Amino acid sequence: MRQQRPITITGGKLVTPDGVRDAAIRFVDGNIVEIGGEAYDGDLTVDAKGRLVAPGLVDLGVFAIDKPAFHFGGITRAALMPDQSPPLDLPSRISYIAKSGKPDFWVHPLAAASRGMEGREIAELALMRDAGARGVATGRQWIPDSGVMLRLLQYAAMLDMVLIAHAEDAALVGGAVATAGEIATRRGLPSAPAAAESIALARDIALAGLADARIHFRQVTTRDGLEIVRAAKARGAKVTCGITPAHFMLSDLATVDFRTFARLSPPLRSEDDRHAVREAIADGTIDVIASGHDPRGPEDKRLPFSDAEPGMAGAETLLAMTLSLVRDDVIDMRRAFELVAATPAGILGVDAGVIMEGYEADIVLVDPDKPWVIQSARMEATAGNTPFDGQPTQGRVTAMYKGGVEIDC
Repeated sequence: MRQQRPITITGGKLVTPDGVRDAAIRFVDGNIVEIGGEAYDGDLTVDAKGRLVAPGLVDLGVFAIDKPAFHFGGITRAALMPDQSPPLDLPSRISYIAKSGKPDFWVHPLAAASRGMEGREIAELALMRDAGARGVATGRQWIPDSGVMLRLLQYAAMLDMVLIAHAEDAALVGGAVATAGEIATRRGLPSAPAAAESIALARDIALAGLADARIHFRQVTTRDGLEIVRAAKARGAKVTCGITPAHFMLSDLATVDFRTFARLSPPLRSEDDRHAVREAIADGTIDVIASGHDPRGPEDKRLPFSDAEPGMAGAETLLAMTLSLVRDDVIDMRRAFELVAATPAGILGVDAGVIMEGYEADIVLVDPDKPWVIQSARMEATAGNTPFDGQPTQGRVTAMYKGGVEIDC
């Protein structure tokens, strides 16, 4: 799949690292070649009609590849977590996954940190890097052995690979499905203290400092945890962190009716923690907003809350939920696409997520005001387990280009 003809998009509002401006963009042979010029003779000219012209989203840390859902959401690349069956702990599996989405979608596999995702024996990271892994990940698990974690960080640092970590102390979490507090107590749900997150963060940041390694926490969801990350950044630690829309849109109040679409990992937190997340997005403590895409069918969700599997189908709602932060004046449009495109691409080390000359032409046209209603039964994902079911929202991708080729979305 190659771009057959030069394309110039005019009449749009270009989202660049410097802000949003009226400008044309031209791409040839799959790459952005000019910003701010005019169409050449022979170009296919596309009128954006005032819509946003933005970089394709880069989704950092999904659990399933679901191309129709990703295309709907304007996602052109995704980093796949190693929690697969079988796990991504061998070079052959990494190589297969790295080729699996092409040509209309790029999958960046993350290497399993340990063999079998068991947290004991470090996997062959160097061979998996050579096979196409763009990072290392502990998956949904926390590695309890500090010695193993330190050696893992040292190995990742030697290879210049980022480690994507899950921040919950496993011994404190156990079989918990909710955050300890009034809601969990009233509903009789097995719960764990929110401090399980901050304890894990403190240890892993300290070990990353000893190893001089880059560490990214896929989700930091509590006020205390965010304070730890904020302080680590202030002293120069190589730490970044992310969040999914569920944790800045919802709190544990969403679990009062035992609806398993709100059964997530980490679990929904208190209202105070939700506000802390929004503050951290605004002040730059949080670097990435990702979908956490993890579609689960009725066999996993149509169960008692404590028995249901965690996860949500998030690819289709990622952009709309992030744009809600712009409408609420939490962030501006430039920052929104930094969170969902530029920074995740930078963490993975790929030339994407930014509208820049020489980068691949992964482009989306977005109508930020287009209204629609999220309906789980009509989602493109393999399952519609969204906690936002029935919610009116705004912001839709109206056209999408992958490597300069238009993709149905």
